[in-house]
Amino acid sequence: MKSKLLKLKKEFQAELEGVVDLRSLVDLKNKFLSRKRGLLTVALKEISLLPVEERPEIGKLANKVKGFMEKELTLRQRKLEAEEEARRIKEAQIDITIPGRLPPMGGLHPIMLVKEKMEKIFLELGYTVEDGPDIETDYYNFVALNFPKDHPARDSQATFLIDEELLLRTQTSPVQVRVMEKREPPIRIIVPGRCFRRDWDITHTPNFFQMEGLVVDEGITLGDLKGTLEYFVRQLFGKKTKARFRPSFFPFTEPSADLDISCFHCGGKGCRLCKSSGWIEILGAGMVHPNVFKVVGYDPERYSGFAWGMGIDRVALILYQIEDARLFYENDLRFLQQFREII
Repeated sequence: MKSKLLKLKKEFQAELEGVVDLRSLVDLKNKFLSRKRGLLTVALKEISLLPVEERPEIGKLANKVKGFMEKELTLRQRKLEAEEEARRIKEAQIDITIPGRLPPMGGLHPIMLVKEKMEKIFLELGYTVEDGPDIETDYYNFVALNFPKDHPARDSQATFLIDEELLLRTQTSPVQVRVMEKREPPIRIIVPGRCFRRDWDITHTPNFFQMEGLVVDEGITLGDLKGTLEYFVRQLFGKKTKARFRPSFFPFTEPSADLDISCFHCGGKGCRLCKSSGWIEILGAGMVHPNVFKVVGYDPERYSGFAWGMGIDRVALILYQIEDARLFYENDLRFLQQFREII
């Protein structure tokens, strides 16, 4: 039995020398060490047939032979795998010193780009940024802003109602009321945020972004409103931009006005962007209505203020000369990647 084990070891060594690939190595392992028909496996089973006094010595030798085979198989496997990897790299002709390809960089959404530009202008003027809930009460969204229950202006806002008292806010104006309830003048704030209305066409989406502004103090006049907004549009659209105010109506301001800017694309001559008028409507504004001051406990005889609101989506449409607002919300990377370098 001892000579048989040594013979198997010698035979294994001879065949191992001729192994040149991993497939041959697997065949060699199965020949000697497979669980059922391996040559060494069969020999180990025969130990139980030996006299009891011979078994310890033969068993010890058998374990050494088995350990030797397993060790040699492992070493040869590592060597063959390393050779295979080196050959694969050489055949592929890969220069491992070349820097890897970086994944494409992301960027801010175009609406967020415009939002940050607008915020920067007002932050430099000393305004602070405020925020409020997307789900509002009818009181803050309408009643406190001088929209009575039967006011026809409610119909124009196509509201998403949750129940009789809760709704998705149609504007960021409710934050004005919330701030004034908690704070005494002077107040100088902007309120960028998400709003919701049941609209869906090339210039309106059910979800859109709006920026509201509010200034309250003693002695605030319509001239302050005009000066502030004229400065804003020149900073955002260019120093040559002209502004004009047209009378309008909003329940929470009196007097109220719409602000148009001269078309920065054609210089006011008339083009497709301004629909040949030379002017582009940009926002609505006005002096805060005394009824709004009364709701929050301000004395309208002592305090005055102005407010304005504009759609950030609309400003983005104008700045980037995009015709369909729905493109902003379709998550098409071909569209969004165009703005990556603008950051």
